[in-house]
Amino acid sequence: MKILVAVKRVIDYNVKIRVKPDNSDVDLTNVKMAMNPFCEIAVEEAVRLKEKGVATEIVAVTVGPKAAQEQLRTALALGADRAIHVETDERVESLGAAKALAKLVEEEQPGLVILGKQAIDTDNNQTGQMLAALTGLPQGTFASEVKVEGEKVQVTREIDGGLQTVELTLPAIVTTDLRLNEPRYAKLPDIMKAKKKPLDVKTPADLGIEVASKVKLVKVEPPAERQGGVKVDSVDELVDKLKNEAKVIS
Repeated sequence: MKILVAVKRVIDYNVKIRVKPDNSDVDLTNVKMAMNPFCEIAVEEAVRLKEKGVATEIVAVTVGPKAAQEQLRTALALGADRAIHVETDERVESLGAAKALAKLVEEEQPGLVILGKQAIDTDNNQTGQMLAALTGLPQGTFASEVKVEGEKVQVTREIDGGLQTVELTLPAIVTTDLRLNEPRYAKLPDIMKAKKKPLDVKTPADLGIEVASKVKLVKVEPPAERQGGVKVDSVDELVDKLKNEAKVIS
């Protein structure tokens, strides 16, 4: 079985985000970029399925600028066999990414598509669901456990009331949650080997699609700075401040 894994280039989660002075966007100048953490979990799950003998090939895919090949090489170092880069300098939203992935699913015919449930830059949690709609494939979202048996895949999902397990007929789409696994670190020999693994570059035009966003980014603002706390001498004073200053009780 072939597994298609989508990865995204985002700002490293350890980096403190800065907003441009004109509030037009996030400032990416000299900022460390990395693979989206949820995508790392997706790659790890694909590699584990291959190690179990369930999968025979892992294809890593990304949609983004030329620099995003760095994240594809990371996926190759972690265990993917080859990579496909849909190169574009456009600002790609969820639907554009889903359209590109849908075309690659049509070309590659994978038995399983694994994506992170969301990206930490936009937090949209949409691409996997949109991809399922475009391809007509069954979907299991927020996976905390994945079991492939024959032509079926069981996906355990964390819901408000506990756990829910759904069974999907392959081919299918799975989006990964945090507790699915613990991603491994790429070893130096694997990083060197990844440089020789095949990486195919396509454009949206090659796939017959447009990925330009229909959404205009109007303004980006940092969260309001937290105000310093104060000490009170009595419960009555606390209640008074909550009622008259904070106005959180009546």
